[in-house]
Amino acid sequence: MLEAIGATTVDELFRRIPAENRLTRELDLPAPLAEGELAAHMRRIAQRNTSVNDALCFLGGGVYHHYSPVVVDQLIMRSEFYTAYTPYQPEIAQGTLQAIFEFQSMVAALLEMDICNASMYDGSTSVAEAALMAERLKKKGRILVARSLNPSYREVLATMLEPLSIEIEEVPFEPASGQLDRAALAAALERGPASGVLVQSPNVFGVVEELEGIAELAHSQESLLVATFSEALAFACLRPPGASGADIVAGEGQSLGIPLSFGGPALGLFACRSEFVRSMPGRLAGETIDVNGNRCFVLTMSTREQHIRREKATSNICTNQGLCALTATIYLATMGPFGLERVARRNIDNAAYLRRSIAALPGFRVVHQAPVFNELVVSLPVPPREAIERLAAEGLVPGISLTSEYPEIENPLLITTTEMHADSDLERLVEALGTLA
Repeated sequence: MLEAIGATTVDELFRRIPAENRLTRELDLPAPLAEGELAAHMRRIAQRNTSVNDALCFLGGGVYHHYSPVVVDQLIMRSEFYTAYTPYQPEIAQGTLQAIFEFQSMVAALLEMDICNASMYDGSTSVAEAALMAERLKKKGRILVARSLNPSYREVLATMLEPLSIEIEEVPFEPASGQLDRAALAAALERGPASGVLVQSPNVFGVVEELEGIAELAHSQESLLVATFSEALAFACLRPPGASGADIVAGEGQSLGIPLSFGGPALGLFACRSEFVRSMPGRLAGETIDVNGNRCFVLTMSTREQHIRREKATSNICTNQGLCALTATIYLATMGPFGLERVARRNIDNAAYLRRSIAALPGFRVVHQAPVFNELVVSLPVPPREAIERLAAEGLVPGISLTSEYPEIENPLLITTTEMHADSDLERLVEALGTLA
């Protein structure tokens, strides 16, 4: 190889790197291990972790512990799914294409939207792509974003929009309800045009937004409503964003059968109204017939810049989350509408129980009064970090501190409950919190 490129030594390949930036010593690494020794070493490291099976956990905030039927893992581990990549050649990828088509159909039904694409990377990048799509459609150079949008999503949004000089203006939430301050939104819209209004429901506090009124405000000023979410399971019970006037819907699909896995990989969901399909990022799988009249599937639209003329491209999303999308498809098909609703109602019931029980504890306050799905913010009598450390010693993780993201709320702890929590688990949490006062 060196001879072919005209170099005499390997060092010559790196001559353009300044000498002071080159490593001149051996890497400080431990001695190699035999395979059995290495496996034992990795087990010892893994045992230092605490999983949701080792402690009673009430974490959420964007990644949720839901039960996934055994059939889901068994099917996605089949080698033809496990190793499948982008289905460029439909003649040898009918199974993958049909799975994507079914995924699109199910997610569009869940969200009550016209068109769903073949998935995005995760919720945060999906939301950022939705903002970019709104800007492509309206070209106003300004996006209004609810402050109650997941802070991680807002960070990714700022990272992707800043180089394009798209202004981001945050809209506050009402302290009592936790819902978007509609008067502040109306004032922001009157100050100048905005391509889109980004609102999360259920929002970072678990609070359900009244999207219909927000949609009316946005549309009255010729702005698009971009509805976002991090808990897709909520729409098995709550009114879907498509039925509430949303133009673009983007969020996280991890709760649809995808395990926690240290926070990833996740699954970005993205949908829009049919008239906006040409501006949508990602790709679409469509149904057609072959020369013999048989039903078959193809990629009908791909907006990646490597596939089409760069000036026509809408996104550089390189692939879809194929295996995660398949996981969500199998989960949705296995649970069915009735199963999804039962699970969602259990989440709502658990949150209602915690809301009543914690509000009755001396020194505690449930911060927001609007309806919630499976998360709620509680104001503690002690700093959240102290509460988390004290209860962790008892094998209990009570939630996430929101102190740094929302300092205006006194000692805020975000508590999440799902169908994985039995009644006794909820009682144990309430009892443990009661010891903090």
